[in-house]
Amino acid sequence: MDIKYNISKLKNSKIEELKDFVSVEEPLEMRLKYKKNNKWEIQNISITMRTPGNDEDLIRGFLYNERIIENMNEIDSIEHRGDVSGDYNLQNIIEATINKTENLEIGKIKRNFLTNSSCGVCGKTSLDSIEVIKTNKINLFYPQIKEEIILSSPKLLMNEQSEFAKTGGIHASSLVDENGKAIATREDVGRHNALDKLIGYTIKNNLLNPKNQFVACSGRLNFELVQKGLMANIGVMAGVGAPTSLAIDLAKRFDMTLLGFVKEDSFNIYSNKNRIVLVK
Repeated sequence: MDIKYNISKLKNSKIEELKDFVSVEEPLEMRLKYKKNNKWEIQNISITMRTPGNDEDLIRGFLYNERIIENMNEIDSIEHRGDVSGDYNLQNIIEATINKTENLEIGKIKRNFLTNSSCGVCGKTSLDSIEVIKTNKINLFYPQIKEEIILSSPKLLMNEQSEFAKTGGIHASSLVDENGKAIATREDVGRHNALDKLIGYTIKNNLLNPKNQFVACSGRLNFELVQKGLMANIGVMAGVGAPTSLAIDLAKRFDMTLLGFVKEDSFNIYSNKNRIVLVK
């Protein structure tokens, strides 16, 4: 979603008045509806800044990645709530009704989110906390991705980004198969939201098969993105930017292949190079 702004552009010491596309950023309040003691309860579980669109995929992916649900069948319905507001006439509240109520502790969920919208998480405590909910490592034998497929992923990602071409201010995540075909792509001003949307959509529609797919991301790869990829058992994540130290540590701990600075002629392998098939 984008909007045009009137701007002044300076070039060669001359100022030109023109219109420019800008990515829309709006808050989204995510709510959980569930039954407790035969009574309906509604709780706000998170507020994130996002690009409006695919909000249903966003909350699906968020609930799955934070392991509030373990499969999409635990969601009965997803609906937008609240009054239409703001400059774009949006409903900025989304509510998921779930049928999983056993051992659901909202207070604990709020305290123990692996990530948040401000600064994410850091340090040894974060690495330990993900091991509590993910005890298995990624299978080292798949996927097997040819180097030329990785090298072509930035161009593929750019071609898949409808909003980036217009605004230059939005992130994207794509699920790509071993032949270099984009299965699905989602965009958002927040790179973590884009990945939540992608995972929510692909799991909901039975498109995710980590045995022959990988995820390509715009921008840098941080702990939060790697964590979300691990929750979906993604074996290879490739980014056009740099990974953080904690992202590398997490990838190594769970046997993910992490690739950074992916360009048309090169990329860096930070962990588990065995999944990359080199041209002989």
